[in-house]
Amino acid sequence: MKTKTYIQTLDLVDDPQLIDFYVDAHRSDKIWPEIVAGIKEVGITRMDIYRDGTRLVMVLEMPEDLDYDEVFAKLSTMPRQQEWEEYVGRCQVCDPKDTSSGKWHTMTKMFNL
Repeated sequence: MKTKTYIQTLDLVDDPQLIDFYVDAHRSDKIWPEIVAGIKEVGITRMDIYRDGTRLVMVLEMPEDLDYDEVFAKLSTMPRQQEWEEYVGRCQVCDPKDTSSGKWHTMTKMFNL
């Protein structure tokens, strides 16, 4: 199966307590199971989030025949997804009521070796 990779960024509020809360919420034993199930159900096959200070970088993959906008529109309707967005949204520099696609900014590849 051929996949397409997306690299996205998002900034966290510069508050050590909120950052700790956000990191803790994403631990594999703490993240809500409905969130993980929804990500898989919409077709995302890989999702990694990296942090450097307040900057987050997410790497996600999905089959290349899936439409990005359709995948994230469907994700926004999955069980507890909107509740999750509001739960972690207070830690993010964005409107907490935004969906994932409204919060995360897709980067454009500018160099490849």
